[in-house]
Amino acid sequence: MNTKHKIRLAFGLAVVALQFLVVETAAAHDPEIAATAVCNKNNELVIQYTATAWSSPNATKRTNPEIHILVNNVKVDEGAFASPDFQFSGTTAAPPGTSAIVTALSVANWGDGFPGGQSASVTVTYPAEGCEQPALGRFTGGGRQLRLSDGLKITRGLTIHCDLLLSNNLQVNWETGNKFHMNEHLSTTACTDSPDIIQQPPKAPLDTLIGVGTGRFNNQPGYTIEFTLVDAGEPGGNDQMAIKIFETADPANVVLEVPLQLLTNGNLQAHYDQPHKNNP
Repeated sequence: MNTKHKIRLAFGLAVVALQFLVVETAAAHDPEIAATAVCNKNNELVIQYTATAWSSPNATKRTNPEIHILVNNVKVDEGAFASPDFQFSGTTAAPPGTSAIVTALSVANWGDGFPGGQSASVTVTYPAEGCEQPALGRFTGGGRQLRLSDGLKITRGLTIHCDLLLSNNLQVNWETGNKFHMNEHLSTTACTDSPDIIQQPPKAPLDTLIGVGTGRFNNQPGYTIEFTLVDAGEPGGNDQMAIKIFETADPANVVLEVPLQLLTNGNLQAHYDQPHKNNP
């Protein structure tokens, strides 16, 4: 092999080596991204993500002062790869749809001067069940109803919340001086909104509340009340209520039972739970 061929071969090997070095250097600067879609404490769908500087057993982690986080190609956050963790995390609202693409993009030069521009992406699939919004509502009401079976006159007044957290009040009075007063907190509630019931006005997240609580019958503790409230619009002529009051230790000892029936007068009213300010 003559000298000219040796020079060409050496130059070719040098170019290959340089290309290999550039490729290896670029690979050593790739970011990584991990993300998932979850429901937060407010039952809102959010994306949680962690961006990390690329590393391997043979490569050290790299610094980069500007990493952008994109969701469906829209920037939502930025951070830096820096010692000691070379990563950062965050949370952002999930865009509409069933999935989203989350990307970590290196914008500035890396700590060793190598130019940025590398990116890593992951597709996040949203939970199939979505994020169920709680029925944060309440019922208020008063008035009278007649038990259809025998004409027994019953009056009641109430303020009942769906979430079991706030103060509740339910008083029931009926003929011959009987009275029941429910304690402040309920045992259980179920709040629902049926498409077959026209509850408005006003707008509310429920039209039916089913509850169970305990209280005092004729000032004696140890009694349970089961009740159903239905708001079927104004002025209340189509509203319904069911009541059953019995001794907690002896459920067969029922002191008052009124099946679900229309009110005689008065009104039951469903509302947004204003203390939580959930009225949109």
